[in-house]
Amino acid sequence: MLLDSLLQHSRVGRVGAAPEDTDIAQLIKEIADYIAPRTGFTVIYRGEIPMIHTSKAPLEQVLRNLIGNGLKHHDGDAGTVVVSARDLGNMMEFRVEDDGKGIPPQFHERIFQMFQTLKSRDEVEGSGMGLAIVKKSVEGHGGTIRVESAPPRRGTTFVFTWEKDRLALAA
Repeated sequence: MLLDSLLQHSRVGRVGAAPEDTDIAQLIKEIADYIAPRTGFTVIYRGEIPMIHTSKAPLEQVLRNLIGNGLKHHDGDAGTVVVSARDLGNMMEFRVEDDGKGIPPQFHERIFQMFQTLKSRDEVEGSGMGLAIVKKSVEGHGGTIRVESAPPRRGTTFVFTWEKDRLALAA
């Protein structure tokens, strides 16, 4: 798994993916079906989520990783991940919100670095590469990403921007 993640990280920005009309609501539904959240967990989208012209594969990878993390790292027996988007002109702003325990502010930058996890490898399966790949993909597509979370208040929100109508750097 680590080798696959390293290869995936190294490929970001090396291959172009042609833009296509992408139905964000349908994409989120497909991601939720693919991830198949455990009983008690749901993935929903909120508000009007438009069809946009973008490179679908790298956007799908970013959303799948963020949604998957919201489910995988949730500390409860039930929870929800909510995805929303808003049009900013030539950019889209996406919000992926969960209702888990949150991420302390001192770790907000660290989580985007390679090989970083906030739990030991015995507690959670993963390479520590997912958010590094997400950050590289988002930035390669002209966007930015940040995390909003302030325990003890519950929940974590990843907010990222994504440039529309641009040849994407594939993940």
